[in-house]
Amino acid sequence: MDKHKPSEEMIKELDNLLSKINAMEIVASDDYQKNSIKIMRALVEGQIHSINEFGHLKKAIDLLTLQLFDVQNKIKN
Repeated sequence: MDKHKPSEEMIKELDNLLSKINAMEIVASDDYQKNSIKIMRALVEGQIHSINEFGHLKKAIDLLTLQLFDVQNKIKN
């Protein structure tokens, strides 16, 4: 079973894909290619955004968990 890559590694790979997409855009010769490139760029940028948002959610859950433990300890004491 494959292990998930760290988010930093995934973002690096996606940044590399964006670079390739930018290079493709330079040599695109017709509207079909240009529109396909726009779609690929939107998908890759959306994926990067999703990974970043997931990181923010993870931090928020960690902070919330710490607060819950703090409240639980105050109730016990």
